[in-house]
Amino acid sequence: MEPGNTHHLKIYVSLYIEAYNMKNKLNITISEDLIQQAKKYAFKHKTSVSRLIEDYFTRITRPTRRKNVIDVIRALPKPRFQKTGEVKDEYYEERKKKYGF
Repeated sequence: MEPGNTHHLKIYVSLYIEAYNMKNKLNITISEDLIQQAKKYAFKHKTSVSRLIEDYFTRITRPTRRKNVIDVIRALPKPRFQKTGEVKDEYYEERKKKYGF
C-alpha cells in the first residue's frame, strides 16, 4: 500500500465517525436559576449540560423491558424452612400445634 492511500483511508474513517455521531442543536427555554443549577451540577460531575440533557433524553426514550411473571417469581427470595421431612407433613404438624387438633 502506498503512503498516499493510507492517508486517504484515515480521512475517510474520520469523516465516517463524524457523520455517525452527528449532533444537532436544540433551543430550549429554561429559567435562569435552573440553568445555573444545571451548570453547577454538570461541573461537579465533570460533564456538560448538553450531555446531561442527551443522557436524559436517551433514558426516557429507551424502550422499557417489562418483566414477565416468571422473571418476577424467580427474583423473589427463596423460602427458608427446614428440609427434615416432607413439607406437607411439616405443614400439618405446625397446624396441629397452632390449633390443637
